[in-house]
Amino acid sequence: MDNARILIYIIVMAVVTYLIRMLPLTLIKKKIKNRYILSFLYYMPYAVLGAMTFPAILFSTSSVISAAVGMAAAVILAYMKKSLITVAVASCLAVYVAEAIMQVIY
Repeated sequence: MDNARILIYIIVMAVVTYLIRMLPLTLIKKKIKNRYILSFLYYMPYAVLGAMTFPAILFSTSSVISAAVGMAAAVILAYMKKSLITVAVASCLAVYVAEAIMQVIY
């Protein structure tokens, strides 16, 4: 693929992304009062973040089993209201231990 074609793809993608963000700001002038729309807009970032994060968690390691172990450790520690650093480090350690155990077994 030549550089001109790649540049065209990047420009088209940039324009589409810009339009998606710019159109609501320019077309909607009044304050939104509809409770359904406000609720939808409030929860949308969390839903999108979850939809993007969950598959990445499951396929980020060499095995889905070790990824599930790390995710379980993270969910349990987060439920116990531990700090973000504690949750991240503990889930990484859980994945490391699970992968080491799986390497010995297989």
